[in-house]
Amino acid sequence: MDCKKVGQLILKLRNEKGLTQKQVADSLNISNKTVSKWECGMGCPDVTLWTELSEVLGADVLKLLEGELKPNKPDIGKIEKVKFYVCPSCSNILISTGEAAISCCGRKLAMLKPVPQHDEHEVTIQEIDMQHFISIGHPMTKEHYILFIAYVQNERVLLHRLYPEQNAEINLPMMRSRGNLYIYCTEHGLMKYPFKAKR
Repeated sequence: MDCKKVGQLILKLRNEKGLTQKQVADSLNISNKTVSKWECGMGCPDVTLWTELSEVLGADVLKLLEGELKPNKPDIGKIEKVKFYVCPSCSNILISTGEAAISCCGRKLAMLKPVPQHDEHEVTIQEIDMQHFISIGHPMTKEHYILFIAYVQNERVLLHRLYPEQNAEINLPMMRSRGNLYIYCTEHGLMKYPFKAKR
């Protein structure tokens, strides 16, 4: 750990937040001279302070330890390039439209990559009452089920979360253009299906 880089980052983040050294020190129950020492590169925070310091400065603990923030390239806004993430611990579903460092339950999450379509995931699409009724012939047990179905088209993402022991089916508003249907199975992973609405 480079104390000088860490100190410069603490100074930068503190100034961005509009905080004084005293305000940071008071929130951590330490002296403002200690904060000054960190910012001058004459020492680093004690291990017990990193979590609180990251909350005060609004930065990830690992980035603080590295002493640098690496911003992503600006998001160009193409929803078709949406990325899905699922937490293996709590099944939280997260999405991003650009590069992101996503974590949940203390673990960094990898972007889900679509796998080849599996025979067990037969998708049926019907038009009923000005809606698309989508059903998947798939077991919905507590161990093996469809966690979500997402429709991605132009500027929108419609995400439907499903639960064990319910039917693997959803209704989508009538769409008149092409998109992609993403289905996430807890056992087989993410699958991508082209979706073309009937005209």
